[in-house]
Amino acid sequence: MPRTSKVAGSVALVTGANRGIGLAFVQELAARGAKKIYAGMRRPADVGGEFDGLPAEVVPLDVTDLATVRAAAAACPDVSVLVNNAGLFTNRRLVLTDDPDAARREMEVNYFGVLNMTRAFAPVLGANGGGYIANVLSVAGAFPAPFMGGYSPSKAAALFLSSITRSELADQGTEVIALIVGSVDTRMASHVAGRKEDPADIARAGLDALDRGEHVADTDFMAVDARARYARDPMRYERGMTKLLKATTMDTGR
Repeated sequence: MPRTSKVAGSVALVTGANRGIGLAFVQELAARGAKKIYAGMRRPADVGGEFDGLPAEVVPLDVTDLATVRAAAAACPDVSVLVNNAGLFTNRRLVLTDDPDAARREMEVNYFGVLNMTRAFAPVLGANGGGYIANVLSVAGAFPAPFMGGYSPSKAAALFLSSITRSELADQGTEVIALIVGSVDTRMASHVAGRKEDPADIARAGLDALDRGEHVADTDFMAVDARARYARDPMRYERGMTKLLKATTMDTGR
């Protein structure tokens, strides 16, 4: 960890903060000296002792609901670090599915949710000196992942959004980083076999990359390895993805 983190003394807001990667970000932000962390979540009543001993304040927040997003921006005017972490994976195929609305729900959370939060908090960050936005994305958004249905396109859209946001908010001094995350040991990936990373390691890697001023950062071995293999031979990688799709248990609509 750098001697002095950019988030030291900051006020942060993390979406989807009650478990998994979101909770790990709350913990790591606190470890790096953030003075306050707003923990955004859809059901605050479900909170147990997750935030005991942390400088965390629970904020009701559904990133797909503009009213709660705007209410959060009004209630948290001191935010200087925004971590867009909330995500949805429905485990459905994109075309051959009996739930055609699943892809729309994923896009609402994974893309429009990030856009809603970014639009609402851009002026807050600007008023507080520029600040930082960290978008927690996926290796499935760095290239097509057929076995992740509508999730892959939604994360790809959020990757492009990250770059556009960086350009649009450059004049107010807001730094934006897109975190490319592989397989992590969370509820979302409970169906996935094989190696999975500790959410705490993802949060540490993500904030290390933020401190280095990176624009796009791979947070773990799977992200690095998959992006390297795709870059070497995209056609071969796509054939491998097709084979993996056939071996993956998903909704097919058949």
